[in-house]
Amino acid sequence: MPALPPLNPPIRTLLGPGPSDIHPRVLAAMTRPTVGHLDPYYLQVMDKVQGGLRELFRTTNRMTFAVSGTGSAGMEATVVNLIEPGDAMIVGVNGVFGGRMTDVAERAGAKVTKIERPWGEVFTPEEVKKAVDAVKPKVVGIVMAETSTGAYQPIEEIAKIVHDAGALLLVDAVTSLGGVPVEVDKWGIDAIYSGTQKCLSCPPGLAPVSFNQRAMDAILGRKTKVQSWYLDVTMLANYWGSDRVYHHTAPINMSYGLYEAVSIILEEGLDACFARHALNHRALKAGLAAIDIKYAAQEGHQLPMLNAVHVPAGVDEAKVRSDLLNRFGIEIGAGLGAFKGKVWRIGLMGYGARPANVYLVLSALEQLLAEQGCKFEPGASVAAASEIYRQ
Repeated sequence: MPALPPLNPPIRTLLGPGPSDIHPRVLAAMTRPTVGHLDPYYLQVMDKVQGGLRELFRTTNRMTFAVSGTGSAGMEATVVNLIEPGDAMIVGVNGVFGGRMTDVAERAGAKVTKIERPWGEVFTPEEVKKAVDAVKPKVVGIVMAETSTGAYQPIEEIAKIVHDAGALLLVDAVTSLGGVPVEVDKWGIDAIYSGTQKCLSCPPGLAPVSFNQRAMDAILGRKTKVQSWYLDVTMLANYWGSDRVYHHTAPINMSYGLYEAVSIILEEGLDACFARHALNHRALKAGLAAIDIKYAAQEGHQLPMLNAVHVPAGVDEAKVRSDLLNRFGIEIGAGLGAFKGKVWRIGLMGYGARPANVYLVLSALEQLLAEQGCKFEPGASVAAASEIYRQ
């Protein structure tokens, strides 16, 4: 059998819904020597990663750690630990990932009640209260940053409604962590999960999660075993806790990457990091408006790190994405589900959220849209973005 050809991936600028561009320091960290998963050095790394994740989640939760798996593993880990067969659960569905949470919960045996909003819109506290009063659920699951639509869901008021009803609040923060404030303790989030490949600018492969004491009491009080052996928090607690009981072989070098990714954000400062994402979002939005491209998510509830925008009438959306990739080396995302063929998803996440990328994607889009007959003042998008930065 002949040897495999040399590995030579193309150089891309990743401005889609994830993965995002990886910070060079993270890539360098991942090349460091591998040690054993119970090596004293690696245990120190685990401790520091836990401490850093607590800072990002703004929590003191002891049970804060990184699941060995992508963001979807974080979703599954939180759901299957909180849900026992027959438990009532409410899930907010206003995009792909609310639908995915519903599927995971049903597979775990939950009796799921969906509350739904049109794609791009968010839920009001009144809608959640009406459902909670009717269903009296054990768990309410909601997506804070819906990656499929760019919608930014407020959490704080919903958390109070859920807790007043005696239920647990589960939050999807896959796209929000590291890009906008995530206040686990202040808002009273009981369980939360994220992923490394979005605003943390780390490769996909780990899922930061956090459980507060209310959630852990529910898990420890279960009458049935957790559906998943691999994701059972009661066993993972013994590995990530002081006992260090072997559970599985953790992805050592991915942990190095996450360590470095968290370090970079904390060096910048969380508030400065959030302000940077917001500034680049405003510049991109101004630039897109100048060439008549409008946002798909509800005004006032648009994510700064994931910009879902309507494809202009008459434009071949797939050709634009293909040309961006093949001619400019830029990846943006297509629409999913109800938005398939109707929107582009432009990510400005983590290391990718910088002016050079805003100018790059705007100028490339201008050229490709002009080639398809769109009319606008040449250079208008770049000028509009520049004005935001100048201000």
